[in-house]
Parts: sequence; C-alpha cells; structure tokens
Amino acid sequence: MTTSSTVLRVLRDRDARRYLTGLVVNAFGSSALWLASGIWVKDLTGSNGLAGLCLLALWAPTLAGPALGTLADRIRRKPLIITVNLALAALLLTLFTVDSPARLWLLFAVLFLYGTADAVTGAAESALVAAVVPADLLGDFNGLRMTVTEGMKLVAPLTGAGLYAAFGGPAVAALDAASFAATAGLCALLRVREERPVPPDGGDWRRRTAEGVRYLWRHDGLRPLVRAGGTTLLLTSLASAALYAVIDRLGHSPAYAGVLYAVQGAGSVTVGLLTGPALRRLGARRFAAAGTALTGLAVIARAVPSDPVALASSLASGLGLPCVLTAAFTAVQRETPDALLGRVSATASTLMFTPNVIGLAAGAALVELAGPGLLLPCYGLAMVATAVPLVQRAASASRTAARSPSDANPA
Repeated sequence: MTTSSTVLRVLRDRDARRYLTGLVVNAFGSSALWLASGIWVKDLTGSNGLAGLCLLALWAPTLAGPALGTLADRIRRKPLIITVNLALAALLLTLFTVDSPARLWLLFAVLFLYGTADAVTGAAESALVAAVVPADLLGDFNGLRMTVTEGMKLVAPLTGAGLYAAFGGPAVAALDAASFAATAGLCALLRVREERPVPPDGGDWRRRTAEGVRYLWRHDGLRPLVRAGGTTLLLTSLASAALYAVIDRLGHSPAYAGVLYAVQGAGSVTVGLLTGPALRRLGARRFAAAGTALTGLAVIARAVPSDPVALASSLASGLGLPCVLTAAFTAVQRETPDALLGRVSATASTLMFTPNVIGLAAGAALVELAGPGLLLPCYGLAMVATAVPLVQRAASASRTAARSPSDANPA
C-alpha cells in the first residue's frame, strides 16, 4: 500500500481527521506560548536564567508521568481530555495579570500546571487514539501526527514572537487559550464509545502506577524500543548542547540556529508521511534502528565545519530522530491492554523524554570541557551502537517466527 493511499485512508476517517485537526490547533497554540513565555520573562527581569526556567517548569511534571497516567485509566478518556483542555483555557487567561516581576510566580505556576495537564492528556490521548483509529492505521496516524506537530513548530514560534512583539504576552496566552477551547470542541465531536473503567480491586495509587511500569518493563517487545528511545534522546540532547559551538565554527551568528532547526523540522515533516508504510515493511524494531543509526551518522557529520554538511546533517537528524519515538509509541498502543494503556503510555513518555532534560544539562557542561570535534563523533557512535541490539532482536524474532509462528512476539 502506498504512502498516499494510506494517508488518504486516515484523512477519510472522520474521527481521525477531527483528531488531527485538534492536534494541529493545539500544537500551534502550545508552540507559540513555549517561545513567548521565555521572551516574556526575559523582558520583565533581564535574566537569562529565569527565562530558561520556563522550559524547566514545563518539563518537570514529566517526571511524575507514570503516576499522572494512572488518572487516564480511572476516568473515561474523552471527557477527561475535554475537561482538562477547558480548564487550561480558563487558567491561561489568568496570565493577563502578569505585568511585573512580582507577578511572575503566576506565569511559572501556570506553566507547571500546563506541563502536568499535558502529561495527563498525553496518556489519555494515546489511549483514545487506539480506540478511535483502526489498528492497521495506527502507524500512519502517528506519522501524520508527527508531520502536523512538527509542521506547526516551523511556523508557530515565529507567530508567537510576532504576536508578543505587537501586543504582549497576554495576547499569546489568549491565542493558546483559544486553541485549547477549540481542541476540546473537536474532541467532543469524536464518535467513540468508552466503557466506564472498572474500579480497582484494592491497592493504592502507588500500586496501580507500578502495574503500568511492570507491564512495560516485562514486555519483551516494548522494553527495548522504549530503552532505545530514551538513549537516543539522551545522546541527541547531549549533541544539541553543542549546537552553538558548531555555529561558531561555521562562522555564523547564533541566529543561524533558526535555519538549522527549520531544516530539521522539514525532515521530521517528511518522515511523518512515510512512517506507516515503513513500519509495515520493516517492523517496529528495524524502523527504530534505522532512524537511530541515521541520527547517529548525522551527529557525527555535524562535527565537520562545513555549511552544506551542517544542513545535510540537520535534515538527516530530522528524518531519523522521530522514527524510534513513533515506533515505540505505536507499539505501546498496539501491545498494551486498554485498562493499562494510560499508565503504560505515560511511563513510556517519562522514560524516553526525561533523559532529554538530563542530556541538555550535562551537554552544556561537557561542551565547556571539550569541543564539538571530539564530543559529536562520540555521541554519534554511541547512537549507532544503540541501534545494533534492535536489529539483532528483530533478526532473532524473525527466526523464531520462522520456526514457530505461534510463539512469535511481534514488536
């Protein structure tokens, strides 16, 4: 089946189309606020450190992802998503009162709650998608999801910065609030029948959270994919910390980072359209391994002080990095029972995205000790090595399937 025909199948599905539209609207508003919040803090305080704390406030709740995901398994997912989106829309309007450094605590509090809500809705959305989208189109849908969200990252930050420059931070908050309200409305239109979750037969919140963690870690198909995703993001974030050192070697101003990010985003948009057919042809492990290896080679190439090589490296990184993430999340949706899907999705997100924060901090320290010419090849080679076990496991699974189809455990 060709890429165009599967994409059309997804878009012809009314619920999938509405869901994708909601993701576009939400990604636009969120990306706009993500950039504008840092500018807002910088303008009010003049502090680069405080501006950087905006990202920390957004990312910190990810650490509690497994526990927050438990909520998505206790409440029907569609009403939960609608309620949280409407609550965020109302919460963002409180930012109209942030007009001095003394009121910045409110901005940071809103960003922290924003990140917390994102962890909850992310788990609920992953589970709801598995109910809305046919199983054979999950890979295509997740690829399209990557395409639209990465596409929004190419235009939304500039829009947010322009809106902030013209009308200030409250205008960007209002835009994001409107995006959450629209997302809630589109979610309300989804035709999905959800059974009321069965109440737990005892045990506390901690035990129910642990059930999701244990399921993921004991699953021979999911564990290597999630582990590879976390390792890949760790190494990618270490390499990202050397970006401005690379730009210095090329002789450009820091603004050149925008060009490299745009090229990388174009690669991510492209691979999203190819994800469904590639997953069917290669399988989750080989697809993830190919993306990880390509990203590793791109990181190695970034050590070469050449503009064409830097641009090609950014494009290759954009093509490669989403592969392991999409493969892992699609496998989680396919291989996890519905009753556990919220917790397992949230746990997978935590295990894959938390290393990103650690890598950014560690990479910033390492780049002060050694130049990108030494660090980037090390990071890239480690990434290529991460891909090898995935290929070996895929080959082993193929041999097992050939001997005894009933014993095969697809990734």
